[in-house]
Amino acid sequence: MRIAWAITGAGHLLKESVEVIESLSDSHEITILLSAAGEEVLRMYGLYDRLVAITGGRYRELTSDLNQKYSYPITGRFSLGKYDLLVVSPATANTVSKIVYGISDNLITNAVAQSGKGAVEIDIVPVDLEEGPVDTILPSKLELSKCVKCSPCNAAVECPNQAITPYEEIDLLKCIGCGKCSSSCEYGAIDPGKIITIYMRAIDIENTQKLYDFEGISVFKSPYDLEL
Repeated sequence: MRIAWAITGAGHLLKESVEVIESLSDSHEITILLSAAGEEVLRMYGLYDRLVAITGGRYRELTSDLNQKYSYPITGRFSLGKYDLLVVSPATANTVSKIVYGISDNLITNAVAQSGKGAVEIDIVPVDLEEGPVDTILPSKLELSKCVKCSPCNAAVECPNQAITPYEEIDLLKCIGCGKCSSSCEYGAIDPGKIITIYMRAIDIENTQKLYDFEGISVFKSPYDLEL
């Protein structure tokens, strides 16, 4: 099967999506599409290189908003029916709302629009699926309550991307999720995977429910639930 897998800028269900892509890559051709936010978040969680490792050759590419410019030429493959399936997982509330209202202003939403024109099946895993609280994992975070202001700050010294401002914060746009900061701080002031509870907005749940009415689109709760 030839699959295109689109990743948007959500941390929730991101690791699970990467794991499913890896498990499918041996037996299927997988093209990975990243929104600009999706690429940033993959780096923050230290998952970007795992996707790079399974790419190579036509229809096994990794491409993003950042190199597809404004015309998104790769999405022409969808209108031509070159893929058997487009998966969008995880799909942010922003992405879902654009799909629902027919907006195609980035690589991912353009791929969805062209898939509709090319009769390519679409599977979507929205992060805002049901009402109520959801536990999700943050990227690396500096816990100021545990910081004892060592001089020098070992975490900052070990960071290969200079993403840490000692005793203040981690710049997540520089962070690559390598975990060196966490292992180097003896006081546990760097939390590499803090779990927080977030609450779904009614408008986002409403938009997700509208996806069920779209011909050619199937909605799933988890990437593990995809029928591949």
